Formats: sequence, structure tokens, C-alpha cells
Amino acid sequence: MTQFSDLNLDPKVLKAIAEAGYETPTPIQAGAIPPALEGRDVLGIAQTGTGKTASFVLPMITLLGRGRARARMPRSLVLCPTRELAAQVAENFDTYAKHTKLTKALLIGGVSFKEQDTLIDKGVDVLIATPGRLLDHFERGKLLLTGVQIMVVDEADRMLDMGFIPDIERIFGLTPFTRQTLFFSATMAPEIERITNTFLSNPEKIEVARAATTGENIKQGVVMFRASRKDKEAAEKRDLLRALIDAEGEACTNAIIFCNRKMDVDVVAKSLKKHGYDAEPIHGDLDQSQRTRTLDGFRAGNVKILVASDVAARGLDVPSVSHVFNFDVPSHAEDYVHRIGRTGRAGRKGSAIMICNPRDEKNLEDVERLVQNPIPRLDDPRGAKAPAAAAPATETATEEERPRRSRTRSRSRSRDEAKPEAFADAVATETPKVEARPKQKADVEPAPKAASEPEPRVEAKPAPAPDPAPVLEAAREQAPAEPHRTEPRGNERDRNRGGRDRRRHDQRDEEVVGMGEDTPAFIAKSFEERRAG
Repeated sequence: MTQFSDLNLDPKVLKAIAEAGYETPTPIQAGAIPPALEGRDVLGIAQTGTGKTASFVLPMITLLGRGRARARMPRSLVLCPTRELAAQVAENFDTYAKHTKLTKALLIGGVSFKEQDTLIDKGVDVLIATPGRLLDHFERGKLLLTGVQIMVVDEADRMLDMGFIPDIERIFGLTPFTRQTLFFSATMAPEIERITNTFLSNPEKIEVARAATTGENIKQGVVMFRASRKDKEAAEKRDLLRALIDAEGEACTNAIIFCNRKMDVDVVAKSLKKHGYDAEPIHGDLDQSQRTRTLDGFRAGNVKILVASDVAARGLDVPSVSHVFNFDVPSHAEDYVHRIGRTGRAGRKGSAIMICNPRDEKNLEDVERLVQNPIPRLDDPRGAKAPAAAAPATETATEEERPRRSRTRSRSRSRDEAKPEAFADAVATETPKVEARPKQKADVEPAPKAASEPEPRVEAKPAPAPDPAPVLEAAREQAPAEPHRTEPRGNERDRNRGGRDRRRHDQRDEEVVGMGEDTPAFIAKSFEERRAG
């Protein structure tokens, strides 16, 4: 069996490994460390929890043993998708490099730029960073990547999921072409394979397990959950989660509960604390100091249940996690492999239990297709069977009621679909005939009025309006002669137009009357010429 002493590591590194209690390397470590020490590019694929971090930290410390870093020019670069994973890599570096004089800097968000700039200015051998904060320092002119000799991309598939691939490609362009590149991941998506083909030169591929496989030492199960009512789904699902935790009993020493949404992380953690469970949330929207404090408390055993988003699904090494509960089926099937990989680490036994809603069944099929194994179905620990699909209201009748309802529907349908003629005949048949009765006297002559009956009120009719024709005729005879004719008038436009036409006509046919003997000679002459003509 291979030992660490057989891997040509620096004696100071071997001493730190022995003090940490490790003697035998894991398969991924035994396969990746020798080609890395030779300076070759490495592509390592192994399921989570198999020690990938030490696979690149140990050879990196050995290779950087000779030489010295210059200000603002790190000699090696490690890229991680999350702050927690970057901090964990930094802790591993401190553990294995404590007998060397190598320096490091951790560049992550949520921490002051000033402290990080101070470390970079002094010069560091190892720079551990998230892509976003690294580019921030570069754009501010505080960092140069032209001195990078070794570049490591940890959890490369998670980089793809979080949208870091454009940043990774840009960072690769800022580093020297002669660098050594190490890629490590639990899964190998097609996009990651394209990146490796572009930026790795004849890499040594170490695949100690089929990509996207789960550990055989992890007991898996899924509870198919269906709420009684839609508005009670969230509360009933949290009740089921508490029942699952209680059903595990003392075997559940600590647990990580994964939720798909950050909002659900806070709600589930608050609900658990309300019911007496020792639980704390952790997700990307929390302050970095709070995230670090919560994670440290969980590792130290002060926090029993950690409710987390996928920020804690990748690379976090807490060896003693006994259970993982998936409150939601992960949207990406690869995340399931990483989530349950938080338990059963370093050869320990672990349990992974998932809750599946009807709308998540498609995601469950994707998970089972990825791991190429069906996940066993578990019974509801509350003793209630999963409710069947909600039946329509017409199907909830008992067997005795169903024939009667069907007959009623048949009669209604036959009545509605009957022909109009048949319906009219039926109405005519069912309608009773009214026989004519002989006329009585009361029908012909009105009955005499009672004495007390009041006389009907006769309203006076208004007098007819007088005819205006004689009045108008008399006024016309008394009025002086007019050159205009009186005739019925229409609307305003017709009246104006008609008046203009009549005036022109009258002026042509009638004499001008009004001046008499006072008429000027030139005007009279015009009239005389007109008469003569």
C-alpha cells in the first residue's frame, strides 16, 4: 500500500502530515501528487470527500520550497467558488506548511481591502481567492499575475454553475502561458471539458471514481410528500422534516439541512429553533463574519444543525457530519452528489434523506439518472401514508351515490338534448286545457258603483293653441312693403343662404325705393339707363 513517504514530498511536509495524523493517501492523492510534482498539468475527477484539497496543496508546498515571492506578484494561485471553500483551503495550507516559510493571502469578499492589500504588498507565495475579489484587486492595480507558476482551479464544475467561467477564462489570460495548471472537480460537465482542453497541456487525468457517483457508505432515502392543502404545504413540510430528525434519534449527532432558496434557509432555521432544535442558518446573503462564526460553531459541536444553501455543499470538510437532509430536491442533479458528500467522509457511515414534492419529481428523476441508481423510498415517520392525488369533486361520492348521480346526469342530459318538436309536444300534452265559460252579465254590463266609491277625477284638457295664420296675415297687411318675401325658415345655415339668394333675386326684379326726390343725379342716371335698356 502506498504511503505518503513514497510520494517524494518535502520532509517538512511529511512531518506536518504525520502530526496531522495521516499516513496513507487516498486514491486521488496517490494518483495526482506524483504527476503534479513532475510539473505536469493534472485533471483530477473524484467524488466529494476523497481529499482533493490535499492533492494540490501538498505538491504545491513542495514545489514552492525553493524561491521567494516578490511584492504584488504571487507565485501560485488557487481559485475557489465560495468564501467558505477558500477559507478551508487556507486552513489546509496552514496545517501542511507550518514547518516552512511560505506565506499566503486569502482574497475573499466581506473582508476589508486594506488588510488584503497589505499582505499582497509584502509578497505572498500562495494566493487563495474567489474570482470576483481577485479581479477587483487586479483592476485596482494592486495585483499582478505574471509571476504565477502554479494555478489551481478547485471545484471547477461549481465555477460553471455559479457563472464564473468568463472570469476564469480572463484570469487564465492574465497568467503566463508556461504555468502549471491543476483542475479538480467531482463532476465533469461538457463546458468544463472545453476549458480543460483549451488551457491544459497534455494533462494527466486521474479519475478514481466514475464522475457524479455517491459513496457506498452513505445510506440514502427519499420521502414522497404531498400536502393536504396547498396553503398548508410549507408548514406540513417543515413538520415532516422535524419528524425525520426525531426518527433518527441518537444516531443523528449533527446534520446539515440543504434548501434550494436562501429565503427557505432562514424560515426553516427559525422554525427549528422555535421547536427547540439547535439550528443556525448559513447562506450567501449573510455577513461573512456571521457565516464564519456559524461554521466554526458547527465544526466545534456548538451548533447541532446547520441549515444551508448550496454555499455549504461544495468542499466543506466537517468529518463528523452524521446526516444530510435535503429539504428540497436540488435543481441541478450534480448538486445532490455534493450535498450528500458532506456526510460519510473519510470512510465513516452517513445518512442522506430527501423530501420530494410532486412538482420536484422531475428533478428526482434527473438525480437518479445521474447516479445511475434508484433512491429507496421511505415511509412517512408520522405514520400517515402519502395522500393520493386530489380527486375531482364528482368522484368523491360513495359507491351507493354514484349510480344515482349518474342517473340524474343522464336524465338532465336527455332532457337537454331532446328535439325542439318533441319538447313542444310534451309541453302541449302536459299543459291543462282551459275551457271557455259562458258569458255572464257582469262580463257585459259594468256593475253599479258603490256609494262610498269616489268619483273619478276628470282632468281638464288644455285649450288648443290659436291659429297664428290670421294674426300673421293682418300684420303683413299693416306693415310697410318689404323687398323680402316671408317664407318658412329652416336651420341657421339654410336660412342665411336662402336670404342671400332672395336678396340678389329681389334686387334684380324690383325697383329701389327710399330716396325719392333726394336721389343723387348719378344714381338716378343709372336707373334710367337700366329702364331704357
